[in-house]
Amino acid sequence: MRITLKQLAVFVAVAQHGTVTRAANELNLTQSATSMALSDFEGQLDCLLFDRIGKRLQLNDLGRKLLPHAINTVAHANELEAIARGHGDKVGSLKIGASLTVGNYLMPPLIASFMGEHPQCQLSLEIANTSQIIQALEQFELDIGFIEGFCHAPNLEVIPWQSDELVIFTAPSHPLAQKQLTQPLTEADFSEAQWILREAGSGTREIFDNAVVGRLPHIHVLLELGHTEAIQRVVASGLGVGCASRLSLDEAIQNNTLQILQTPFLNLNRQLFVLIHQQKYRTYGVESFIKFATQTI
Repeated sequence: MRITLKQLAVFVAVAQHGTVTRAANELNLTQSATSMALSDFEGQLDCLLFDRIGKRLQLNDLGRKLLPHAINTVAHANELEAIARGHGDKVGSLKIGASLTVGNYLMPPLIASFMGEHPQCQLSLEIANTSQIIQALEQFELDIGFIEGFCHAPNLEVIPWQSDELVIFTAPSHPLAQKQLTQPLTEADFSEAQWILREAGSGTREIFDNAVVGRLPHIHVLLELGHTEAIQRVVASGLGVGCASRLSLDEAIQNNTLQILQTPFLNLNRQLFVLIHQQKYRTYGVESFIKFATQTI
C-alpha cells in the first residue's frame, strides 16, 4: 500500500468541502488531479469512502471513521515540515469556531491580541450557534471551538473557560421597567410577559430554559430570533422582554434604549467553554491558542 500525503490531503479537503471543485481550489490543484488522487486513494483501500449524491460527495460510515486519522496524519506531516524548515514554533493556520455572543464580543479582541504575538499566523473565525459549532467540531471542520452553552458530545473535550451572566431586559418604557422603579419585581410579574428569545440550539436559550423551569411556569415566546442584535432591536421597540448576555448590552444601556430587569430569583450565571475533538492532533498552533485563551481572562 502506497498512500501518499497528497491523497490524504485531497480526501480531507473533499470530506470538509463536499465537492471536488472546492477541494481543488483549497489545495491549488486542478479538478482532474484532485479527482484522480481521490480515486487512487479509494482504489488502494479497495473501498468507497463517499456516497455520491449528484455533484456532492458525502462521507459514508467508513469515511467518517478514517477522517480523523487522515486529518491528524496531514497535521503531523505539516508540522514535521515546519520543524525541518525551522518554523516549528510558528502557529500556521487555525480554524476557530465560536457561538454568537462569544464570537461577537470576546473573540475579536482575543484574536487581535494573539495575532499581535504571532503576526504570521492565519486565523479564520466561524460564528454560529452552539449546536452548530459542536457539529462542526465533530466533523473536524474546526480546530477549536468556544461556546456559551452545554456540550453533550462525548467525543469532544470540554475545558472550562470564562464566566458570563445572562440578564433579562426590556425597553425603559415597558411596564416591568416602570414598575421596577418603585418596587422589586417577582416571578408573578412575568406571568403575562411576551418573550423575544434566541432559537433552540443556542447556548443562551438553553441556559434560559433551565433557569425558568419551576420559576416562571408560563412562558409565552412571541418571537425566536437567531441574533442577539435583532432581539435587542425588537425589545427596544417595546414589543416584549428579552434575555441576553450582559456583555452584549453595554452600548444599549448607556444609550438608554434598553433597561436591565433585576431578577434575583433566576440563576442566569453560566460557564463558557473551550472545545476540542479528543482525536484531534494538537499542533503547536492549537496548543498555543488554547493556552493563550485560557490565560487571557
